[in-house]
Amino acid sequence: MTTRILPLSGRVAVVTGASSGIGAAAAEHLSELGAAVVVLARRTDRLDELTARIVGNGGRALALAVDVTDVGAVQDAADRVAAEFGGADLLLNNAGVMLPAPIEELATEQWRHQIDLNITGLMNVIGAFTPQLVDAGRTRGVADLINTSSIAAQNIFPNFAVYSATKAYVTHLSRHLRAELGAKNVRVSAIEPGIVGTELQSHVTDNGALAWLEGSKETMEWLTADDVARTIGFLAALPARVNLQQVTIMPTAQAA
Repeated sequence: MTTRILPLSGRVAVVTGASSGIGAAAAEHLSELGAAVVVLARRTDRLDELTARIVGNGGRALALAVDVTDVGAVQDAADRVAAEFGGADLLLNNAGVMLPAPIEELATEQWRHQIDLNITGLMNVIGAFTPQLVDAGRTRGVADLINTSSIAAQNIFPNFAVYSATKAYVTHLSRHLRAELGAKNVRVSAIEPGIVGTELQSHVTDNGALAWLEGSKETMEWLTADDVARTIGFLAALPARVNLQQVTIMPTAQAA
């Protein structure tokens, strides 16, 4: 009898925004592929439920309650990953929020929240874990930095200006980081989903955006978090020589 070697065996994956949606689904799928997973989010009860499922299915998981906008807390998490796992070689930057509103409403608190989480939080995590990824690239021959962007980084959606701008930042940053880190065996990818059925929509308060989202349910079947998670797993399991720098994943019926 031969034992099947899982494609991510021996790898250590850190997933932010892991308490629900794409982050939770990705953590479970990466574990199924053989990775040890460290899940970061603010909601400890959700993280505990997630790690219990992973461990119950034979995986290895650690939950760390972290607000990614807190640079010190993020660095503490990175230090713990280094101490307990020898460092991460796969980072999924997934924490984010979507709060559309017409720009004339001057919803400055919502602007700040999206920029703080979607951009500053992203950079805090990149700053804390890039040394571990570079070390893994040198010693193991491959490491992955996967950033969750959005189709909004490319297309125009009225009332989504600030959110879309934060995601354009994520996509363009990812291209630059790939140019910097690729020679060090660190693959960088941006994944740009269309509409995915997650908690993200539950944060929306703008009536126009809510009406558009509700109407879209009548015309298309939304992606699931598991659809995106499997795409992330595919990226990480590719041969070390292969880097898909940008992947757009859309509902079949979503035109833009």
